[in-house]
Amino acid sequence: MNYYNEIKQELINNEIYKKAKDYSKNKSDLMTYYNVGKLLVEAQGGESRAKYGDNLIKEYSKKLTLELGKGYSTRSLKNMRKFYMFQKGQALPAQLTWSHYVELLKFVI
Repeated sequence: MNYYNEIKQELINNEIYKKAKDYSKNKSDLMTYYNVGKLLVEAQGGESRAKYGDNLIKEYSKKLTLELGKGYSTRSLKNMRKFYMFQKGQALPAQLTWSHYVELLKFVI
């Protein structure tokens, strides 16, 4: 038995698993944030009124943070809304992460 090759294969398999898991998690995050953004736009009465729905986002942010914990700041929810409006109708390229989109959204809308 060649232990080196066995060890190397175990490590390679682990790296492949981590990459697949990261890809899957990223895709799930993007779909979730897109759907949340869509729901926020709808809750605010549509795209034409979405920019004026900041009070609703503040209210939702407080409630979500209280019930689910950190990660649902007003800024985060606004980014999800922007993401939906920016990405609407386009395929979600999974090679970009949520952090990439947040940086890009600073220059949009």
